[in-house]
Amino acid sequence: MSRKYFGTDGIRGRVGEHPITAEFMLKLGWAAGRVLASRGGDLVIIGKDTRISGYMFESALEAGLIAAGINIRLLGPMPTPAIAYLTRTLHASAGIVISASHNPFEDNGIKFFDGNGTKLPDEVELAIEAELEKDMETVPSDRLGKAERVDDADGRYIEFCKSTIPLSMSLKGLKLVVDCANGATYYVAPNVFTELGAEVVALATEPNGLNINKDCGSTRPSMLQAAVREQGADAGIALDGDGDRLIMVDGQSELVDGDELLYVIAMSRKAQGQTPGTVVGTLMSNLGLEHALRQEGIDFERAAVGDRYVMEKLKANGGVLGGESSGHIICLDRTSTGDGIVSALQVLAAMIRSGRSLHELKSGMRKYPQHMINVPVSRSVNLDAAPQLQEAVKSTEQRLAGKGRVLLRPSGTEPVVRVMVEGENEQQVIEEADQLAARVAEAV
Repeated sequence: MSRKYFGTDGIRGRVGEHPITAEFMLKLGWAAGRVLASRGGDLVIIGKDTRISGYMFESALEAGLIAAGINIRLLGPMPTPAIAYLTRTLHASAGIVISASHNPFEDNGIKFFDGNGTKLPDEVELAIEAELEKDMETVPSDRLGKAERVDDADGRYIEFCKSTIPLSMSLKGLKLVVDCANGATYYVAPNVFTELGAEVVALATEPNGLNINKDCGSTRPSMLQAAVREQGADAGIALDGDGDRLIMVDGQSELVDGDELLYVIAMSRKAQGQTPGTVVGTLMSNLGLEHALRQEGIDFERAAVGDRYVMEKLKANGGVLGGESSGHIICLDRTSTGDGIVSALQVLAAMIRSGRSLHELKSGMRKYPQHMINVPVSRSVNLDAAPQLQEAVKSTEQRLAGKGRVLLRPSGTEPVVRVMVEGENEQQVIEEADQLAARVAEAV
């Protein structure tokens, strides 16, 4: 059965446009509450990022859940992985995140965690969608839910993050620049690194509801690069609006993306004698990551793009490390979902254990030139039903002569088709990507 509302990462869109409306969120809260209640659930955690529409959607979801007889614990602005963690520790039936991640403030969305702090199973999402088609009915007054605030949520999560590296390990002597994207990590992230002993220069920690991800964070790291250079810092840490993605900057102000960070963490685990198992990337992961890991005897597999698919393959393989080039890194030996702060701590721990800089640690992986173009689309596109595009891809692959990859895929979060070409020769990669993107634009 196909989904009407849920995508690869929850429900997301432009605020005020269906389904990202107060009316729909009220109904969604009620529908989710109905499904959870039918499965014995009675408590839901709600957290949000810092975008202004979060107030509206928090209230609407709260009302819907209460109408379905579900009790609520409100966390306020909190990183997505913190909500996953607190869902587990507070023994809630589910956690709800109000966020559009790395998107601008005009967007918002909803994603759910189950009681284990992982994404909802498909059957639960489908059950919620089925309830959305029904008329809303409020439970009798004596069965209405109640709402309370969790006052110490920040402190709980800070302590959890610190616990993901050895208690004896200190970050003293490291100077870090931390870009919080004016998002949900604005308070907790600087405190985590400061309490572990690092000298911290914090950027983008003044959210006003409208500036989340604006010229800052993991999608706009140029400010961080400049600050690392100016401050003479050992490393820079860029998080996205909801705190589940990480991009870093080394001491030479060079970007370190999700593929390189995953490589550093995997190699650190191996150096400690901890077998990482099969590392999982995505169709977008750089070919250099695959080759570097295999040279070290570490298996690598690709999943479809999206952290839920990385997670599915990790669980199927019994692996613990996976991630995306965008910086969504999953360390299942530390937590249940992608967590930018926890991932950054694993990289910093690798630096401390090895006595090597981040620049040195990433050098074991040679990135292949990769060029990606986002082609805007106004409607859903079935690439498999476009023979002219399939032919164009085949022609591109033939010209790469086995020394590169081509990928076309619709984005799961934005109205674009992503065109990616990867290969040994950078100039050829750029030219082939440009040509293929032009063909896609003509076809869609």
